[in-house]
Amino acid sequence: MNRAPANEASLTAADVRAALLSRVEIALLDVREEDPYAQAHPLWAANLPLSQLELQAYSRLPRRDVQIAVYEDGEGLAPRAAAVLRKLGYTQVFLLDGGLAAWRAAGLEIFRDVNVPSKAFGELVESTRHTPSLSAEEVEDLLNSRADVVVLDARRFDEYQTMSIPGATSVPGAELVLRARHLAPNSGTRIIVNCAGRTRSIIGTQSLINAGIPNPVAALRNGTIGWTLAGKKLAHGQSRRFSDGPAVTAQMRVSMMKSAEEVALRAGVARIGPERLDEWRADSSRTLYQFDVRDPIEFAAGHRRGFRSAPGGQLVQETDVYAPVRGARIVLTDDDGVRANMSASWLAQMGWQVAVLNASARPTEDSAEFCTGDWVPPVPDPGSVEEVSPDELSDWIASGGVTLLDLQASRDYVGCHIPGARWILRSELAARLEQLAGKGEIVLTSACGLLAKFAARDLAESGARRVRVLAGGNDAWFGAGLASEAGATYLMSDAIDRYRRPYEGTDNPRAAMQAYLNWEFGLVAQLARDGSHFFTVL
Repeated sequence: MNRAPANEASLTAADVRAALLSRVEIALLDVREEDPYAQAHPLWAANLPLSQLELQAYSRLPRRDVQIAVYEDGEGLAPRAAAVLRKLGYTQVFLLDGGLAAWRAAGLEIFRDVNVPSKAFGELVESTRHTPSLSAEEVEDLLNSRADVVVLDARRFDEYQTMSIPGATSVPGAELVLRARHLAPNSGTRIIVNCAGRTRSIIGTQSLINAGIPNPVAALRNGTIGWTLAGKKLAHGQSRRFSDGPAVTAQMRVSMMKSAEEVALRAGVARIGPERLDEWRADSSRTLYQFDVRDPIEFAAGHRRGFRSAPGGQLVQETDVYAPVRGARIVLTDDDGVRANMSASWLAQMGWQVAVLNASARPTEDSAEFCTGDWVPPVPDPGSVEEVSPDELSDWIASGGVTLLDLQASRDYVGCHIPGARWILRSELAARLEQLAGKGEIVLTSACGLLAKFAARDLAESGARRVRVLAGGNDAWFGAGLASEAGATYLMSDAIDRYRRPYEGTDNPRAAMQAYLNWEFGLVAQLARDGSHFFTVL
């Protein structure tokens, strides 16, 4: 077991668990890439890879003096990550002494996959509330018989388009309570909610039940995985959206707002105004997350300053991504009082201190609080680096005098990259430079060029070989109309930056799908053994 270096501040597994049980703020960060993280980690560990720290830290860890424990599993990444975090201004950074091995040796529970707190909570909800569900065969029979039924897909629109139940409509989770009666105005219409696996369909179905929707409601048992395992065919490229057709009436919005507020009140959600929000913003002793849970298109059209776009269904599904500081405060907002209250009701049941900003307090367009545009994550200044333009790089490639290293996500590299580019993990870059001796100029690139700038700066500070950066990254190259190629043409690193989810895509082995479902079925027992969740179910 690797112990923390003598000169590094550290916390033991018992220290971290004590913090979780006492509900003080702590961020337990797994700084490995996503695939090794998904194979084994503690329940409340959030994945923040060393290679992405500068791009993600400020938005995911907004308070610079929050207690942070970083770990790995013997790869030597944690001390490097701790140094980066301190350089970014974080003052309470510790190593988890002994890393993941020490957590395991202490007899503490180990989980696998991603978004585990939310998935485990979903299983607990179904176990406690006996959320109704129908099998793939039962749903197909209803559809084939032209029964009075609608299928609502609770995932993101891009997931829905990849694969979905024939005839389904895309209604991402937070939109369900607001839109369901509009999409099924006859109270006798049966509503089927689905996702890829289980969690979002369980939470979506139970949301409708909690809000008092009069229609008969059920989840598609095991989602598109269950549909596939039953030998049913999925549709691809469907485009039915909740926003198609007439808008939800004002009367329906008011009715659903009252229902959502009642659910949130029962869950213990606080309701605050702008004055209390300002007080929480000024409280330097607590981490505050501010999320606008509406559709991203609505967010871009106008939102309150300081809020991040976090569509409510995905926020509940990915709490570890959006809010890695356990014990933090969360404030949600919308413009109708439905989506924020329903999302908040679930976060409160997951043990978060959560409040809803009164919908009536939304800023006017002439207010200093009013902003437009997409959410842009805050990042530090990478400093000055040597750059080369797309046209210059094109000439260098033609002459054979350059080695181009691409740091973008491996999945994006396989989809499209600059001809001849080699893909490499940023965390392995320094160690691999010696292999490139005598191969001409070295140029780094990434999606927009920002990650490449941070990597180049690190190399310069460490005295490593001189490198340049493609100005504007791959975006600038392709924007200039220059050549591209696809495929895993040259991988210098193993593509471990992305965990292949058993429920995504259309070509997963049936055994992997069934194993995933079996894993989800066991999460309630794992929660009981772990004992650090503080989940309650209405």
